[in-house]
Amino acid sequence: MANGDTPMPEEDPRGGIILIPASRSAAATIDRLESLLRERGILIFARIDFSGDAARAGLTMRPEQLLVFGNPKAGTPLMIASPTVGLDLPLKALAFEDETGKTWLAYNDPRYVVQRHGISQALSANLAAVIPLLEQAAK
Repeated sequence: MANGDTPMPEEDPRGGIILIPASRSAAATIDRLESLLRERGILIFARIDFSGDAARAGLTMRPEQLLVFGNPKAGTPLMIASPTVGLDLPLKALAFEDETGKTWLAYNDPRYVVQRHGISQALSANLAAVIPLLEQAAK
């Protein structure tokens, strides 16, 4: 961790995905992120417990949860610029445990989203505003 308390993000080799090591379980990381987002008035659209759903289907998988969230004031200008950005919005954060038991928080790199949809890099700031909350949730 940089400065002793900020997890260092890693870019996934597949491109466009940022991974942050998390200090809590997948569920607790998503709990923390959801709390931070709600405190700032950011809408929570859905929370999906993939591993819980798998267990209910009689399957086993490592802990993995997805939070879908957003702010229409931030996302709408991107969707006006390119309606296809709706494929990547609202924003999503995925907390999961890897095969070694380490928890990660993953999200789409805002630069990747705007590049993918051919819109101005300046609009990536609309998405990047949430990155400090993602980093804080991972601490």
